[in-house]
Amino acid sequence: MSAQPSGHSLPDGIRGHPLLVVIDPAARRTDGESVRIAKDVLCAGAAAKICLPDGPEEYARALARRGHRRPVVIGDDRALLRAVALLHKERDLAGVALAVVPVGAPGAVALSRALGVPTDAVAAARAVLDGTEQSLHLLTDDSDGIVLGGLDIPSGTEPERPGVRSLRSPWKAPEGRRARHLPGPRVGADGIPRPVPRAPWWPLLARRVRTALSRLTAPAGTPGSRRSRTAGHRLRVEADGVVLADLDRPVRWVSVTPGDGDGAGLAEVVVHWQEAGPPVRARARAVTVSGADFRYRADVVVGGPVRTRTWTVHPDAWRLTLPHD
Repeated sequence: MSAQPSGHSLPDGIRGHPLLVVIDPAARRTDGESVRIAKDVLCAGAAAKICLPDGPEEYARALARRGHRRPVVIGDDRALLRAVALLHKERDLAGVALAVVPVGAPGAVALSRALGVPTDAVAAARAVLDGTEQSLHLLTDDSDGIVLGGLDIPSGTEPERPGVRSLRSPWKAPEGRRARHLPGPRVGADGIPRPVPRAPWWPLLARRVRTALSRLTAPAGTPGSRRSRTAGHRLRVEADGVVLADLDRPVRWVSVTPGDGDGAGLAEVVVHWQEAGPPVRARARAVTVSGADFRYRADVVVGGPVRTRTWTVHPDAWRLTLPHD
């Protein structure tokens, strides 16, 4: 899932142009060596002002005072999103060409990789100096949030948590632990084994019946109810006013991406059903999802819970420096 270039290439290379290199604090802690290498490559190819913000306020202040310098972010996907969000808040996103040198664990730089940025520090720094600026699409929501790569609305039906013992084998010990033993025969003072008293069977049966009835009659989505495992999301999904899914048919998840770079400037919407059946696909300028409280993942940020949210695609809304093809 990625935001692809729109096809509008801008002037190549910024070698020799003054740079504002903003190094994210998390990158300095995670991989100081990659940060040092990227900084050396950038400083060797351009006049670079190095900024080491310690928090969001210093980060925002550095970008606001960039002047004619071109901003370069050294950090993970969250650092890139922070820079784009700040420029979007200034309403100057389209007028600034961003560049990024991804530094972080593979999962923390997945968005940058999907956008086409090399994850090797040297290759990414060289792409900053000699690459091509590309105009990209993005999504904004009705709370002024942004989405660069895409968003998903998960169903909330999660697999069994690791470390939770299954009720099907209550006496099987987890790996690395001693097995739990059933009680053995008791021995009296005279050395003669005494029988273990058995618990009455009817309280256990009654408890099992009550548990089964509570699971069957619990409302969908209640923890412990059987229906919560298969209910899915009751959501209404509209693409430019056309209803793709309604509350009468549960969905497993919904995905929205900013566009595929054909110049149409439309978002791609895919609705996956809870039961078997082919997904529904559509392309639209605005996508509205509504229903019971739901959460969504936008790039690396989880939002919600909300009852309704509208995302609108903005073609060629921001620029990112990418390597030559």
